Amino acid sequence: MFHFCLHSIKVCDLIGTIGYHRSNCSMILEWMHRMKKRHGKKACATYESGMVSFEDFPTDQGPIWILGKKYDLSQHQLEARLDVLSRLWFTYRKGFSNIGGTGPTTDQGWGCMLRCGQMMLAQALVYKHLGRDWRWRPQEQDETYLKILQLFLDKKDSCFSIHQIAQMGVGEGKKVGDWFGPNTVGQVIRKLSPFDSWSDLAVHVALDNTVVIEDIRKLCTVNSTTEETSSEGSKTGSERRKRTSSSENIRHKMQLSPENTNIQLPNGLMEGACVSPGGVSWRSLFLIIPLRLGLNEINTVYMQRLKRCFTLPQSLGVIGGKPNHAHYFIGVLGDEMVYLDPHTTQPAADIDKWAFLQDESFHCEHASRMPIKNLDPSIGLGFYCHSEDDFNSWCRNIQYVISDGDLSPMFELTETRPKHWPPFEPNSASIEPSFEIRDCEYPDEDFHNNSDEEFEFL
Repeated sequence: MFHFCLHSIKVCDLIGTIGYHRSNCSMILEWMHRMKKRHGKKACATYESGMVSFEDFPTDQGPIWILGKKYDLSQHQLEARLDVLSRLWFTYRKGFSNIGGTGPTTDQGWGCMLRCGQMMLAQALVYKHLGRDWRWRPQEQDETYLKILQLFLDKKDSCFSIHQIAQMGVGEGKKVGDWFGPNTVGQVIRKLSPFDSWSDLAVHVALDNTVVIEDIRKLCTVNSTTEETSSEGSKTGSERRKRTSSSENIRHKMQLSPENTNIQLPNGLMEGACVSPGGVSWRSLFLIIPLRLGLNEINTVYMQRLKRCFTLPQSLGVIGGKPNHAHYFIGVLGDEMVYLDPHTTQPAADIDKWAFLQDESFHCEHASRMPIKNLDPSIGLGFYCHSEDDFNSWCRNIQYVISDGDLSPMFELTETRPKHWPPFEPNSASIEPSFEIRDCEYPDEDFHNNSDEEFEFL
């Protein structure tokens, strides 16, 4: 059971009372100082693996980067902590309905990477619907924020619930209860995204350490001429995008209905699409890049480049961690990675009979840190590009981030699709078998010393 030593008065309660203004910073810090003297120097949390200690971000070290934002800790430690507190935090849960009707009622022990994928996707949706500068206020629940949160509640009719992700993983060769790797969770999110028509997020999972620009443009660009229908068709309400056929295919395979997946077959351009002159709209992009940056440990030549990824404004962080022990990395401080840890078990949360959702358990008061050298080499990079201009900016800047002199880059960015690759199908519910990254079969004695997915070694 998870508990904070500083539990008699929560930081979030105090923040909700006095707000975020800088003039209140000294008050909050003074309160934190008094609580630490009363309960000990460190705030502690009980995890399944024992006691894990949390320390405040040190004010005597260099700046911290959190998902593209830089904070000088000597002056803005509180702002950095509020940024962490505002990220959606998904952990193990227990007591939810059986997955698949007869499956497990908890994901403890196997769902950490699924939860990390949820956190990264949730951050992309916060970017899209609320913006990067949105901050959580416990006493002021925003309607849009609650709508995002409900997509992840632990029940079968939530679009990105543990139920939907675990069951969709069956199509990726994973039984319910199996551990996922970064690529698998990315592929599952990609297949589930068409069901969230409200967000209309274009999800792309890069293959073979290569990001193909023309593939992403095909995926994100929607020409209004492809959505025009005859007057007779409009009278019958049959206007649909061509790409909805993949949504129907997925729904058929999962035996889901529009009512219990929050999907609405769209008419015309989607809400939130960025429309440019000429009737062309751009769907916001969630880009996932699975990588393996070494054999059994991360190659030192990639450490600085990985840290630089957190400086980009499009950064959604990294999912990874250690073999069979995943974390969601949201920042970097010196040579340490800042992360949210899903490895605590909380009761399943849901909307009560008064239509209220107790959401404090979806926010973490303290981030954890680990040396970057301890990071497992199997990771998934995440980026969010809200508009075409944003994507063009990312394409320009990422080249300087992932390259270092004459050394090979972390991954390739190419304008066109390699000739030996099969044609790209933007709305396909599956990927070509020859390009699917499948789990390795390790000998039993080596299982705990290796990551779970096969990549081209860089």
